[in-house]
Amino acid sequence: MTRYGLRARVMTLTLAPTLIIGLVLSAFFSYNRYHDLETQVVNAGAGIIEPLAIASEQGLINHSRESVRRLISYAHRKNSKVVRSIAVFDANHELFVTSNFHPNFDALTFPKEKPIPFLSSSELNANTLILRTPIIAESQLVSGSTEITSSSKTLGYVAVELDLSSLRLQQYQEVFFAFLVLVFGLVLAGFFAYQLMHDVTRPISHMQNMVDRIRRGHLDVRIEGKMHGELDSLKKGINAMAVSLSEYHVEMQHSIDQATSDLRETLEQLEIQNVELDIAKKRAQEAARVKSEFLANMSHELRTPLNGVIGFTRQMLKTQLTNSQTDYLQTIEKSANNLLNIINDILDFSKLEAGKLALENIPFEFQDSLEEVVALQATSAHEKGLELTLKVDPKIPTGLVGDPLRIQQVLTNLIGNSIKFTERGNIDISVELKSTKEDRVELQFMVRDTGIGISERQQAQLFQAFSQADASISRRYGGTGLGLVITQKLVGQMGGEISLTSRLHQGSTFWFTLRLLSTDIPMITPLDLSMIESKQLLLVEPNIQAAAVIQQVLAQEKMSVTYRSAIPERLEPYDYIVLCLQPNEDIALNVVEEWIAQCQDYTSNLIIGTSSTQLALSDYLMQNHDVQCLTKPLSRKRLLQSLLEKQPLQLAPVVHVESVEKRPITVMAVDDNLANLKLITALLSERVETVVSCDSGTVAVEKAQQQKFDMVFMDIQMPKMDGVTACKYIKETESNQSTPVIAVTAHAMSGERDRLLSEGMDDYLTKPIDEPILEQVMNKWVPVTQALPLEHASATHAETDPKPLAPAINLIDNNKIIDWQAALRQSAHKEDLAIDMLKMLLDYIPEVYQISQQVLEQDYDDRDDVIHHIHKLHGSCSYSGVPRLKAICAAIEKALRSGESLENIEPELFELQEEMDKVIEAAPLYINHKT
Repeated sequence: MTRYGLRARVMTLTLAPTLIIGLVLSAFFSYNRYHDLETQVVNAGAGIIEPLAIASEQGLINHSRESVRRLISYAHRKNSKVVRSIAVFDANHELFVTSNFHPNFDALTFPKEKPIPFLSSSELNANTLILRTPIIAESQLVSGSTEITSSSKTLGYVAVELDLSSLRLQQYQEVFFAFLVLVFGLVLAGFFAYQLMHDVTRPISHMQNMVDRIRRGHLDVRIEGKMHGELDSLKKGINAMAVSLSEYHVEMQHSIDQATSDLRETLEQLEIQNVELDIAKKRAQEAARVKSEFLANMSHELRTPLNGVIGFTRQMLKTQLTNSQTDYLQTIEKSANNLLNIINDILDFSKLEAGKLALENIPFEFQDSLEEVVALQATSAHEKGLELTLKVDPKIPTGLVGDPLRIQQVLTNLIGNSIKFTERGNIDISVELKSTKEDRVELQFMVRDTGIGISERQQAQLFQAFSQADASISRRYGGTGLGLVITQKLVGQMGGEISLTSRLHQGSTFWFTLRLLSTDIPMITPLDLSMIESKQLLLVEPNIQAAAVIQQVLAQEKMSVTYRSAIPERLEPYDYIVLCLQPNEDIALNVVEEWIAQCQDYTSNLIIGTSSTQLALSDYLMQNHDVQCLTKPLSRKRLLQSLLEKQPLQLAPVVHVESVEKRPITVMAVDDNLANLKLITALLSERVETVVSCDSGTVAVEKAQQQKFDMVFMDIQMPKMDGVTACKYIKETESNQSTPVIAVTAHAMSGERDRLLSEGMDDYLTKPIDEPILEQVMNKWVPVTQALPLEHASATHAETDPKPLAPAINLIDNNKIIDWQAALRQSAHKEDLAIDMLKMLLDYIPEVYQISQQVLEQDYDDRDDVIHHIHKLHGSCSYSGVPRLKAICAAIEKALRSGESLENIEPELFELQEEMDKVIEAAPLYINHKT
C-alpha cells in the first residue's frame, strides 16, 4: 500500500504540471490559430467582393446584365476553390445576375423589410460564409478613408457564398497536431517519472521487506547495500530498531515465564470459585422454583378477590343506578381490570421464562381478528383524539392457521403502548405480505405512531424485564414494564422477530414478522358484492391516512370513489356518501345536521363514521335522520354490509344474556369465599331455576349424597376438603355419578387445565367469570333442548333460528308482531330505552300511513320521497323489535330501489298498513306493562 501510494504521488507530481501546462498551451495556440484561419477566409472574401461591388456599378446603372455576368463569372472561376456562388441583387432585392445556380437565393439576400446597409456584412454558418457588400452609385472610386454620405444612392448589392470545408479541415488538423504534441510531452514526462520511481522505490521496497520480516519475528535480519542521502539514514535507523527489538524480546520472554507461573496459581483459585458458583447456581434455581410456586399461589390469592370485585361490579351495573353511582362502578371495574392485566402480565412472563407457555395452532379469520383488537383499542385512542387505522394487504389469505389469541395479545400490547405515549396524530397499523412459499406465508406487522419517540439510550432498555423508557419517580406513564418483554418472547416463540425504529419527539414504528400457514377452510360466509360494483361513492374524511385505508377497501370491490377532506361546496349525485367525523372533535349538533341535510340532497344512502366515544350522537342521528352510523375505524365487513343492506348495522356484537325462560334444572355452586359464592349464585340464578350454594367441599359432598344435581360448579382451593377431592366423592355417589363437575379456579398457570381434567373434572372456568363463557359451558353440558320440555324446546329452537333477511340478529321470531326480547337486546337490555324506541316508532307510523294512503289513492307520485319514508321506517323497525313490519319495509324498499313503480307495489302497501295497525294495537300492552 505504501509503495503504491509513493508511486502514485511521484506520477502525479511529475505528470500533473506537464499535463496542465500542455493543455493550457495547446488550447491557447489552437484557439488563436482557429480564429486566424477564419479571419483569413473573411479577408480573402472581402478582397473578392469589394472590387466586384465597384466594378458592377456601371452595369447596374446601364442595366447591362451581360457585362456584370462576365465580371462575376470571371471572379468565380478565378476563386472557384472557395467560392460557391456569386449573386448580384438590385435595390429591390431582386436577383440581377448570378455566377452559379443556388437552391435558395433568399438565403443570400438582406432582409427585405429593412434598407440595404452602406457597409459590408458577413454571416457565418456551419460550413459556409456569406458576404454582402452594397453597390453605391459614385462617379469615381473612393478610398477607404473617405466617408460615404447618405446622399449616395444604393443601386443594389453583391452576395458571395464561400465554402468553408477546406478551412474546417485545416482547423481540425491544427487541433490534432496540438493534441499530438501534448501526448508526446506526457509520454516523455512519464518516462522520466518512471525512471525516478525506479531509482527511489527499489531501495524503499527492499527496506519494506526487511521490516516485514522483523515484524514476523525474524529479529536477526539486517538491511544491506549502499544507499544515498536520507535513504541511508533510514536504513541505519531500521537496523538499530531491529537490535533494540531483539533485546526487548529476550526481556519479555523472562516476563512471560514469570506471568505463567502466576497464572497457574490464579487458575487454582478459579477452580475453587467455580465450585462455589455451581453451588450458588443450584440455590438460584431453587429460588426460581420457589418464585414460580409463589406466583402460582399468588395468582389464586389475587384473582379470587378480584373475581368478586369485577363480578359484583358488573352485577351492580345491571341494576337501576344514578349517574354518579354508574360512574363510580365503571371506575372500579376499570381499575380492577387494569390490576388483572398486570397480574396476567406477571404470570405470562413467568410462564414464558419457564418455557411452559403452549401455543395453539388453529384456523382463524385473519382480518376479523385484527379488527377485533382495533375495535377494543379504539375507545382509548378516540378519548385522546387519536385516529386509529388498520390496513391489511389484500394479497393475504382470508384464513390462516396459528394462535389468534397470542397474535391479538402482541398487537394489543403494541397498540396500547402507542396510544399511551401519543398525544396527537395517528396510530396506523398495517400488515403486509412479505413472501409466500407453498402454503406458508410470511407477514410483517407494523404499528406506527406520532408520539413522543424513544431515544437510542432508551431503546436499549425497552425489551428488558421490569424496565421502562422513563423509570423516574415523576414519570407520566404507568405499567409493569413487562409488556414488550412478553411481546418479544411471544413473537420469538411463534418463529418471528420484533424490532423498532424511533426518533425522539418524532414518533415510533414497532414491527414484527410471523410465519403462518394458510388454509382453504372457509372462515366466513362470503358477501355478494356484485350489487355495489361501479357504484359512485363520495368519501369525506379529514384524516388522509384513514381515507387511504377506506379507499383501498372500496377500490378492491371496483367502486368508483371520490375523496374529499371536507364536504365540497358543490355536490353531485352519488349512490353513497360516507361522512367521517374526527375523534373527540367538538362539533355542534346543528352543524352535523346541516351536513346531513346537505348530503341527503344528493344521495339516499348516507353513512356517518363516528368515534367510539360518540355513541350517543350515533343513536340520536339514526333515530332522527335517515342515516347509518358506523363506529370508527370502519371495518371492512361492517362497511360492505352497510353498503349492501342499505340499513343501519348492529355495531356491537350480539351479547347472549339471560334466556327468555330459565332452564328447569338444579345446579350446585361451591366456593369457600362468600363473595365469590354470592356472585356465581347470582349469575346462575339468572339462567337456571334452582341454585344450591355450599361454602365448603364437605357440605357439597353431603348435599350430593342427598339429591341429584344437573351441574356442579366447584372451587378448587378450599380448606379441609379441596375441590378435586370433593369432586371424587361426588362422582362416587349413586345419584351424581354422571353429573358434570366444572372447575372454577383463579389458577392460570400452564398445565392447570390438563391437570384438573386428568383428576376428574369435566370442564374448566377461570376467575373472573366471563358471562358469555359461562353460557357456553352450560350450553355444552346442559343444552337448552335437553333442559327444556319438548314442546318448549321446539318453540325456542324456532325462535333462535337466524333468518337470512336479518343475519345480524340471532334470536328474532318473525311470526311475532312485537318481539320484546329482540327489542331489549337491541337496546342493550335497557327497558326504558326499548320503550322510548317503540314510542318513537308509534309516533312516526301515522305519517307513513298517510303517505301510503295517498299513494294507494294515486294522489301522491313523489317516488323518492316514498323511498325516503319507507327507509326511515325500516331503520326505526330495526331497533324496536317489530320483525314482521321490518321485513315488509325491507321488501318495499328493495322493490322501489330496483325500479318498481308505485302502482306495482300496491299489495305490499296494503300489507304495510295492516301490519302498522297491528303494531299500534299491540304496543300499549308492552309499554303499559313495562311502565
